[in-house]
Amino acid sequence: MHEMSICESIISVIEQQAVAQSFDKVNMVRLEVGAMAGVELEALRFSFDVVTRGSIADGAKLDVIELPVTGWCMPCARAISVRERYDACPDCGSYQIQITGGEELRIKEMEVD
Repeated sequence: MHEMSICESIISVIEQQAVAQSFDKVNMVRLEVGAMAGVELEALRFSFDVVTRGSIADGAKLDVIELPVTGWCMPCARAISVRERYDACPDCGSYQIQITGGEELRIKEMEVD
């Protein structure tokens, strides 16, 4: 379950920011997670609760913003939405698509005291 190591990395970032920005408590962490990030959201939530115990983020709420997969269709020369990496363009049927979003995994914001 790599979600546990992802949450350990999140706690590491939080602790670094706590020192840099002088806060003592994290109440909420908002993550952006792309549909193709390879993250199981329920496992992520469970892991976050386990990893944050006894830390600066103990009891913090985890808010996940799920981001869709987006791409750029080269023949159409426009942005499109796709469900998976190798989907065809919904407008022209081309497979010449460059993925532009949906692989993200980042801390968007935190509420702190």
